[in-house]
Amino acid sequence: MFRIGRLVRVGLCFAIAASGVLAQVAQQDRAGEVDPFIGTSNGGNTFPGATLPFGMVQFSPEASPVNAKRMIASPGGYEFESKQLRGFSLTHVEGWGCAGGSGDVPMLPITEAVTDSPSKDFRFQYAVGFSHAQEKASPGLYQVSMANGVDVALTSGLRFGMAQLQFPTGKAANLLVRTSDSAVGSTASTTHIDRATNTIMGSVTSGNFCGYIGTEDRRSYYTLYFAAHFDKQFRSTGSWHDGTVQANSETAEGGTGYGAKGFPETGHGSGVWVGFEPGAMVHARIGISYVSLANAEANLKAESSESTTFDSVAAKARAEWNRRLNQIEVTGGTADQRRVFSTALYHSLQTPTTYNDSNGEYTGMDGKVHRLAAGQRTEYANFSGWDVYRSQVQLVTWLDPKVGSDIAQSLMNQSVEDGGRWDRWTHLSGATHVMNGDPAAPSVAGIWAFGGRDFDAKAALASLVHAAEVPTAQDLSHDGCPVECVGQRPGLDQYLKLHYIPIGAPAWGASADTLEDATADFSLSALAGHLGDRALQQRFVERAQYWRNLWNPKAAPDGGYIMNRNADGTWPATDVDEDNDSDGKRKPFTPSTGAGFVEGSAAQYVWMVPFNVAGLFDQMGGRETATARLDRFFYEGGKPAVTKAGPTHAELDNEPSIGTPWLYNYARQPWKTQQLVRQVLNTIWLPEPKGLPGNDDLGEMSSWAVFAYLGVYPAIPGRAELVVGSPSFPRAVVHRPAGDVVIEAPAASAADFYVQGLKVNGKAASKTWLPENFALQGGTLRFDLGAAPNENWGSHAGDEPPSFEAGRSR
Repeated sequence: MFRIGRLVRVGLCFAIAASGVLAQVAQQDRAGEVDPFIGTSNGGNTFPGATLPFGMVQFSPEASPVNAKRMIASPGGYEFESKQLRGFSLTHVEGWGCAGGSGDVPMLPITEAVTDSPSKDFRFQYAVGFSHAQEKASPGLYQVSMANGVDVALTSGLRFGMAQLQFPTGKAANLLVRTSDSAVGSTASTTHIDRATNTIMGSVTSGNFCGYIGTEDRRSYYTLYFAAHFDKQFRSTGSWHDGTVQANSETAEGGTGYGAKGFPETGHGSGVWVGFEPGAMVHARIGISYVSLANAEANLKAESSESTTFDSVAAKARAEWNRRLNQIEVTGGTADQRRVFSTALYHSLQTPTTYNDSNGEYTGMDGKVHRLAAGQRTEYANFSGWDVYRSQVQLVTWLDPKVGSDIAQSLMNQSVEDGGRWDRWTHLSGATHVMNGDPAAPSVAGIWAFGGRDFDAKAALASLVHAAEVPTAQDLSHDGCPVECVGQRPGLDQYLKLHYIPIGAPAWGASADTLEDATADFSLSALAGHLGDRALQQRFVERAQYWRNLWNPKAAPDGGYIMNRNADGTWPATDVDEDNDSDGKRKPFTPSTGAGFVEGSAAQYVWMVPFNVAGLFDQMGGRETATARLDRFFYEGGKPAVTKAGPTHAELDNEPSIGTPWLYNYARQPWKTQQLVRQVLNTIWLPEPKGLPGNDDLGEMSSWAVFAYLGVYPAIPGRAELVVGSPSFPRAVVHRPAGDVVIEAPAASAADFYVQGLKVNGKAASKTWLPENFALQGGTLRFDLGAAPNENWGSHAGDEPPSFEAGRSR
């Protein structure tokens, strides 16, 4: 079925290069444990195609929607339930939630003549059926035999993709290059065929991420250039523009537009096709660039040549994935556990993506061409700050501090190019402003805390502090609100004056924005402390306590809630439902309300004070009261209520809730964290297409699973303390340049997951957390696990993780 040579195995050992340190690690074919189809259904929005760790290219199928009323199959381009493919695109973004973006330059091999315009309906026109029985995917390689008889195999280098197309005999052998048909459209595209060199080159100008939500992002902000070199002669050519089809043509121009509702309208677009000899095996090498066509050619030349074989590229991709995946070696566990864990690690290491060309150039937020900063190895793009600040940037930096450092430098570069704004959600060279809060602060602070030190942290801190203290015109503007508020700190003037964001200020949700800003303030305090600026550390830890100003002790039952507040300091008798999907009605406050919150409820957001959990528990009336509230939050009728159980319960398929299972450690009942986390891993993280809960959000959800399987979690934003859970594997080794972390739990099994005791570097420990120097310097954890909870271990005063208040930690 798949006419592709056997991939070459790499040697018995390999070298991990990180921050100039080489660590020799025994080789395992961990790529064989990865299932790229996990998360391709049920809203996970992952893609199964070929990419490298942090690769610029993601060569993956673009499916037709299951429902003809929808414009795209899924934000990741592929939906496991789809029955047809409309092309194989060069770019994708892992796990995002809005209705897509990227998906650039889909190419589709067909076995029929091109008579109607492919733009007649970009979703279904010429789409080809396929079945999963004829499909395979592994890291760096995707293969499918389509219903028209064409065998397709895709692989990827860092900045180029390679396709192998085996056409059937006795049928036409045409390749559509649908240049205009990015996932959510384009405003311009050009394509040119050079028959003398068997090359197709062109560009597409696109953007429009979340553009269907509001007009702020219904615009183009990047141009992708591509150069595709083929090893077989073009026997025929043609082009189309909108509804016009022209045989023998070699050029095409025209985008799709974004339509009146933020989706391309059918009937618009352009592209070309080329024909080959029936039965031909065709190889294409395709370089891309976000700077110029010349750079796309240069990237292709830098990473491949005419003699480069498909098998060698696929083998190199698999070897690179094995190099990265083996940075966390695991021993034992079930086949399903290893499959889910390895796939989660695979998904965690896909973004952000390489953005600079091989010559160091990239297009900045200002539309100008820039070069890498001094000491910078890579400029990265595609950063979903609201998601990844919670654990993904910590994991990436922990494994490779140089990657983390370059991510921080990239964020700073974007800010400089964007007039000083650190945008929440950047897609390539576009600031999209999606989500809320100021996630760059905890991201940069978290990178520093976990060892990413090779960037100008003092300059980054100064810029972030300025943005937190000096309101801009964008901060005062309601443009883009609620989902795409243009300011870095929407409502900052009110936050500085009132010490909370009131109802009516620019925000997605006033309460949620206040909580996120408090977390950002604490992260600035943490970074300042790490850099030795005690005055700044103190000033911002005091600001971090502003969350208390939204605590209403009379709000509903349970001892109070965080809720919306008027600018005059009063609590509204009824709450205005600010949720983006609201009916606009005024209604009494209840814990289930979404008023003032973002993708969550008051019951879910009440726990979002991760830097001062002790203070939150005190506000609730004490540790015992808070523990009872946690029990009700996670369980109903004695059964777990952790997803789709209603707004008064946890939603561990989305970011607002994912830190909450670790709060039992602060309550001095760590056995409940151990049980709950294992329950979650066993029930909503599964080795199947629907087995990833919710949008993976550029690896954030997957990074949660990686930490959960290891039995440690970075619960405190901007710092490197690790809260202790229960490891799933008898042994895991996290290979790091500054020192390995060895996690041993010989008794780990499906039944034995309760911690009976713990030794840290050979010494018995009762604390349920690890200090920052452990994550940075490495060491050994040895867990004694059993089938029954040990309610003595970790239950005494001082065993709980630290909380931070003004002037003290406790």
